[in-house]
Order: sequence, then structure tokens, then C-alpha cells
Amino acid sequence: MVAVIAAVVTAGCDGKSEGQAPPPAATGRHPGTGAATTTVAPSAGKATPMARSQPQRLRIPGLGVDTPVMSVGLAPDGTVRVPPIKAHSPAGWYDGSPTPGETGPSVLLGHVTVGAYGDGVFRHLDRMRPGDRVSITRSDGTTATFAVDKVQTVAKSHFPTEAVYGNVDHPALRLITCGGTRISGGGGYTDNVIVYASLVGGS
Repeated sequence: MVAVIAAVVTAGCDGKSEGQAPPPAATGRHPGTGAATTTVAPSAGKATPMARSQPQRLRIPGLGVDTPVMSVGLAPDGTVRVPPIKAHSPAGWYDGSPTPGETGPSVLLGHVTVGAYGDGVFRHLDRMRPGDRVSITRSDGTTATFAVDKVQTVAKSHFPTEAVYGNVDHPALRLITCGGTRISGGGGYTDNVIVYASLVGGS
């Protein structure tokens, strides 16, 4: 089990970066709090965990996503930083989480929109469905391939911290962006879209 102590990202859209404090330590419990929409697949088979290696590139063939991955840490207020607001902003891997393919939940986040630049890298994340594949090329030259288990849209006020960051007994992936209604006046979005996936192969 991988102990994860992390803050919650609940924004990352149009320059807004709103967060909330996590519990002292994520426990691995997966409460279904505040879910507006959840789509679940049958449990994926467990693949052999991979050695630690930082992510370099993220590909989601079904969405046409092919993007570099940068590392992001914590902001001074304890929330997870988001990638910069710019054209072609990459996905961000939270460096307090396991690397993709290691046991535990590896957390990647990206923008749904990037202000005046238009669509973000995760603009269509809510279109993902159980069984869809996600691949991540790692710095050691290997590729971790994941299958989507569940897609959830949840109000930011009910962000499922432990479901996202809590311990799990297999290599897992979390993709996070904004969703729901866009708030006028540059206030971001009302919800988060969260994709939960499990490792199905490493090569």
C-alpha cells in the first residue's frame, strides 16, 4: 500500500486554481460522495506493478490526446498546482503521487480550457468510457497502459479526496479536469471530471 498525503485539485481551468485541504492521510476508502454522473466498468484485471519512472508523455487515442507531461507539486496553500495557462499547456503529474505503473494512484491533471487560448488538453475528458485505453510513456523508455474503470462528474464542494488520492492495492491512474457549468466572471467551473483507470500492461 502506498501512503498518499496530498491536497486536492478542484480547478485548473481558465486560470482559476481553487483547492481544498485533504484529510491528514488518505486511507484508501472510496466514498461515492457528491457524484453527479458515474459510469463504471467491470473490474479490470490486475497487471504486474512497474518500477518507479517519471511520466514523459500521455496518449489517449479515443480523444486524440498526445501531450507531454510535466511535474507539478504543491502550492503554498497546500493545494496541487496546475499546469501553466498557455497555448498547448501539457498535462501535469502530481509528484507526490506514485509514478504511472507503480502501485497506488498516479494523479494527472489538465485544463479543460485555457482562457483566451481556447480548449485545454482535457477538453473532452468527460467523453471517456469504461474500457478506453490510456498510455503513458515513462522516462525509462517503458509504456504503462491503463484501462478506464469509471468516469465521474462531481461537484467541487464534494470532491472525493480519498477515492482519488487514497491507497489502492494495484497500479492505478486518476485523470482530473474541470466540468459542469462555467461560472461567469472568470470563476471557473462548478464540477470536476475524474477518470479512474487501472494498469493492464507495461512494456
